[in-house]
Amino acid sequence: MYIGRFVIVGPETAAYRVSSRSFPNRRIVDRSDEGTTLTVGPTDDAPETDNPYVAYNCLRTVETPRGEAAVIGNGSQVDPIAEKLGLGYPARDALATALLALDFEKDDYDTPRIAGVLDADGSATIATVRRDALLIDAVEEPTLVATYERDSPEPFDFDAGDAADAAAAAYDADFEHPVCAAGVTRAGDGFEWAIENGDE
Repeated sequence: MYIGRFVIVGPETAAYRVSSRSFPNRRIVDRSDEGTTLTVGPTDDAPETDNPYVAYNCLRTVETPRGEAAVIGNGSQVDPIAEKLGLGYPARDALATALLALDFEKDDYDTPRIAGVLDADGSATIATVRRDALLIDAVEEPTLVATYERDSPEPFDFDAGDAADAAAAAYDADFEHPVCAAGVTRAGDGFEWAIENGDE
């Protein structure tokens, strides 16, 4: 089954996977300066494209008034969500504000935007904005939302002990056309992250 890009959020761990039929020549790179920033972008051998949805930050950590939080998602919404958290917005409000402002992707498929937050207070939240709905759920168990087929948050069997396990488990999940993945997990007062770029 092809479900496109997806986010998995558990109370302690989150992961994001790029799955793509149209733009498989991508990878995730570490662009951290202050805080963690992981970016999806084209590989050196990727054909040129003017598609605005091919490159974006997929994971950021941010200092909030409550401590450090992590944001994961499938597009440019990751940055404003992180910025709102940094200003003290609760996760639900940060997700709602950014997702409503950017709305679904204006491509041929009206692709939903998906995102998750591991907040500093130990809570976790998952969200999507589609053509027909904005859905935001508190996470009590591992939960998946994808751009296609599974575009409403639903429980998902996901057992990852650390960030590397999370990235590998997302990459290896039984859905078609894996490209790359990232994982993040709580570690003390902060977060650990990992990248899985397949056979690169």
